[in-house]
Amino acid sequence: MTTKENSKLRHVEKDVLIPVIMRDRAKELCSDKVQAFTKCCKETGFLMVVKCRKENTALKDCLVGYYSDPSFYEECKTEYLKQREEYRATGIKKKKQKITSNI
Repeated sequence: MTTKENSKLRHVEKDVLIPVIMRDRAKELCSDKVQAFTKCCKETGFLMVVKCRKENTALKDCLVGYYSDPSFYEECKTEYLKQREEYRATGIKKKKQKITSNI
């Protein structure tokens, strides 16, 4: 296959598989905010909707910052294409890395 054929993306890859990588990487990069929000929710129980607004806003802002960054999308796309190329060459699917956050 040529490089051009290798970099073509199907609808499911663009709209599902790459965003999954983006979400997972963004959670890792925003892990301090994920942990703060999780801690707040555990400590406040049912009142988390009211009491954890600050932590929720910080987490959301961090995640959305990554989701809306075109260069971050391109990084994740490159990572996906590398995984896909490896799979096509070996036939062995890369195991999903377990994220150690509390979400």
